[in-house]
Amino acid sequence: MALPPSDSTTSNSASAQRHAAEQNVFLREVDDALRSDQMEGFFKRFGLPLLAAVLVGLAAFAGWLFWKHQQEQAVAANSEAMVQAIDALKSQNLDDAKKKLQPIADSGSDGSATSARLLLAGIALQQKQQGEALKLYAQVENDAKAPQPLRDLAAIRGVAANFDAMKPADVVAKLKPYAAPGNPWFGAAGELVGMAYIKMNKTDQAGPLFAAIAKDDQVEDGLRSRARQLAAVLGVDAVDDVVDENGEPLAKAKIVQRAGEAAPAPAGE
Repeated sequence: MALPPSDSTTSNSASAQRHAAEQNVFLREVDDALRSDQMEGFFKRFGLPLLAAVLVGLAAFAGWLFWKHQQEQAVAANSEAMVQAIDALKSQNLDDAKKKLQPIADSGSDGSATSARLLLAGIALQQKQQGEALKLYAQVENDAKAPQPLRDLAAIRGVAANFDAMKPADVVAKLKPYAAPGNPWFGAAGELVGMAYIKMNKTDQAGPLFAAIAKDDQVEDGLRSRARQLAAVLGVDAVDDVVDENGEPLAKAKIVQRAGEAAPAPAGE
């Protein structure tokens, strides 16, 4: 028969539990104090540099936001000035257009600045300032940061503005890469190359080139008309064949039709 636990045993067990609980509380307090000391030490050691880094980061971000806002405002202002300049050009108010375009041209190498330089070059030509125009065209052509299509346009316009003073061979050498069917500048560059061929007495090359320009439906109509006339003068047919609904040249289709009408009816009819 088991004996009931004595009061002394129960008392010892309860005392041990209280002691263990007190130990746990003490250890937690020590741990919390240690963590607090560590955090305090960390902030004493790194608090100021960390705060400075955060402030620098916030300042940089604020600066970037301000810069972006300024850029957007500048783009909006340039766009408005460009529209006003084009309106001035339409009304032949060249001096007012120059006044509005110059700040845009001086603002950098983006599309609007490059376009402004090209417009200023065109104004210079109208005002008989060929040297200034050629300078602006060369500036755009040699600007590695400018959009490539505008650099190509500047190269072609520069040759057109200085065509009479250039050697025909130099014109061909510079513009021949553009004077090929499929190139966006085929018409404008091809016309100049064709005229250079004529000055070089190479009409056998000029005629087919003008004919190709005249037949290219991607080329502006006025330029095609000029090319067609020049090709005809050089003895090259630049008129596309007229075809019927089957794609046959119309003249051939009529011959076949007439032959069919003239054929004798089969015997017995």
